[in-house]
Amino acid sequence: MPDTHPSTIAAVSIKLQTYLAHAGIASRRQCEELIGRDEITVNGEPAYIGQRVIPGKDLVRYRHQVVTLSEPPIYILIDKPVGIVSTTSDELQRPTILSVLPPELRRYRLYPVGRLDQDSTGLVLLTNDGDLAYRLTHPKFKVNKTYLVKLDRIPTEPALDNLKRGVKLKEGKTARAKVALADDTLYQELIDADLDLWYTITIHEGRNRQVRRMWERVGYEVQKLIRVSMGPLTLEQLAGAEYLVLSELQIKNLKQSFSL
Repeated sequence: MPDTHPSTIAAVSIKLQTYLAHAGIASRRQCEELIGRDEITVNGEPAYIGQRVIPGKDLVRYRHQVVTLSEPPIYILIDKPVGIVSTTSDELQRPTILSVLPPELRRYRLYPVGRLDQDSTGLVLLTNDGDLAYRLTHPKFKVNKTYLVKLDRIPTEPALDNLKRGVKLKEGKTARAKVALADDTLYQELIDADLDLWYTITIHEGRNRQVRRMWERVGYEVQKLIRVSMGPLTLEQLAGAEYLVLSELQIKNLKQSFSL
């Protein structure tokens, strides 16, 4: 079981405007304006645009009043099982993604990054870092997400070519996808005996049930769907655990990959 006591959660630097916004001072854009007007100090010195602070270590003041966060930034990888929803609350009273976590982690104000439907499994990130969530999910950043799927039958080459070119869904044509027969040595713990039915598909969009609908559009049913990666995050990082609280080094590397 991972060590999840709050004192063990990595203390990493975040953008000052994000810190101020999380503390309820104003929106991130308005906080940048406050910084530009010299209304913010860090450790007694005037703050500057682009500055980073470490919550709980750096002393941030707004108009001479100390600004504190109610909780530190936290980043948790989840291997979502079948049967739970990716949201943190559900009006139908279905089990949510938070049910995977122990009580001491459920108290954080967490948001799911990269939702999966109830029948799908695999990688989901839970965090309270809005900047990182935005970078991972907004289409303009084109962050690749790779899925391992098991089909109802072996697909034809024309079907695969259609997916690679993009297919028409009701809200418009999808971007080009990368599709390949799954490497059973790479995913040997996830793939069953029907090797010819397992494929990987990589997309950077995030439409509702997009992968399933793309395969349906070319005539195939997805029987199993597992998300194995989102950008630099991988299911392999969990090493078989249900969840993983990212370490300071893991968070630093993740943020560097997005220039955060």
